[in-house]
Amino acid sequence: MLAAYATRFSPSDPASALEVGDRPEPEAREHWSTVEVRAASVNHHDVWSLKGVGLAEGQLPMILGCDAAGIAPDGTEVVVHGVIGADGHGVGPSEPRSLLSERYPGTFAERVAVPTANLIPKPTELSFEEAACLPTAWLTAYRMLFHASALTPGQSVLVQGVGGGVASAAIALGAAAGLDVIATSRSEAKREAALRMGASAAVEPGARLPRRVDAVIETVGRATWKHSIASVRNGGTIAIAGHTTGDPEPALLTRVFFHELRIQGVTMGTREDLAALLAFLARTGLRPTIDSTYPLARACDAIARVAGGDHLGKVVLTV
Repeated sequence: MLAAYATRFSPSDPASALEVGDRPEPEAREHWSTVEVRAASVNHHDVWSLKGVGLAEGQLPMILGCDAAGIAPDGTEVVVHGVIGADGHGVGPSEPRSLLSERYPGTFAERVAVPTANLIPKPTELSFEEAACLPTAWLTAYRMLFHASALTPGQSVLVQGVGGGVASAAIALGAAAGLDVIATSRSEAKREAALRMGASAAVEPGARLPRRVDAVIETVGRATWKHSIASVRNGGTIAIAGHTTGDPEPALLTRVFFHELRIQGVTMGTREDLAALLAFLARTGLRPTIDSTYPLARACDAIARVAGGDHLGKVVLTV
C-alpha cells in the first residue's frame, strides 16, 4: 500500500526525511480493525517525529500520522481516535499510552490498523477532510478549554499563536461556546483571521491586555510564556499542549506560586471527548479551518507547509 513514512531524522529539514512509497499492509490483530483511510491531517507531532523527537532509529521506518477518517470493515464511516493504550483496549492494561506513529504505524497510508474501540462514528454532516482535522488538534483544544481550564460561557481565554491547528481550533471552539476569546499573532493577516473565527480581539504577542483572562491556551512555549504568565488572573489556569519555540527560560515560578496559578498539561483527549466534539460540530455547524489539502503522494509538501509555519488551520492529506 502507498504510505508516507520517516526513514531518518533531519532537525533542520524535516520534510526531507519523509518518503512516500510502498509499505506492508497492516497486520491482523485481535480486537483491532483496519480502516480504509480517506483523509488524514498533519500535526506538529509529525514534524517533531521527523526531527527525531519521540522516535528512535530502531523504530524506523515509521508511517507517520495521528489523525484519520475513513471506512471501517463493515462499511461505516468512522473517525480514528489515535491514542493507543490509555485504557487497555486492543493492547492490554499494562501497555503505556502512545499515539499512532509512535509505537504503531500511523495514518499517512491507504490503510491503518487501530483498536476497534478507537473507531468513532463520523457524523454525516462532516466531510472526511473535516473529520480528519479533529482527533489531535481539535480534540486537544476541546480538552484544554473545557476540561483542563474548565471554562464556561462568559469567561475569557487568551489563545497564543494563531495559525497552528490547536490555536485555531481553540479560537473557533471557544467563540462557539460563548467564551470571550483574545488571540495573538505576529502576522496581521492571521490576527484578522482570528477575528473572523470569532475572537473578540487579536493582538501582537506580548501586548498588554485590557484585563487578565481566566485561562490561557499555550502551545508556543518560550516565545509567549512570559506573556501568558502575566496575562492570567490570580488563580487562573494555563493549559499547555506543546512548546513549538522550546521550553520557557525562565519558568517564572515565583509568579506561578505567588498568584496561585494552575499549569495543566494536555495530550489529546479520550474517546468520549472525541465523540462529544464530533456531536458539537454536527449540531452547531462549526467546521475546522482547512489551510490546504494535498494528495498522499505529496505528503512531503504538506509536511513542509506545516514546518514552515505559514499555514492557518489544518493541512490535510487525501487518499
